[in-house]
Amino acid sequence: MERNPDHRAFWALADDFIAEGAVEEGTMMGHHCLRSTRGGGFVATVERSSGHLVVKLPRIRVGELIDAGIGAPFAPAGKVFREWVAVSTEYVSQWESLVGESIEFVSKV
Repeated sequence: MERNPDHRAFWALADDFIAEGAVEEGTMMGHHCLRSTRGGGFVATVERSSGHLVVKLPRIRVGELIDAGIGAPFAPAGKVFREWVAVSTEYVSQWESLVGESIEFVSKV
């Protein structure tokens, strides 16, 4: 499966975390994602159509990001995933720290 060239911001960030050994590339729901190298849990992906970052975080943190207007519920096919949040490219400056938070969270689960 090839990486979507429209998602350059995500893959530039992902490649840095991959090079550090924190994550590896995998697949989730039929498209590319990042998985923790400590336990293999899903960490992050990029939405195909919107290009939004989707990260796994504690429910409380997801709620904080949604309440702050930074994130939106991640609800593929209408089902809300409570530990996942979609963050638009408008907040790309926060993506690195959010992926870092996700790596920490997933590694503890």
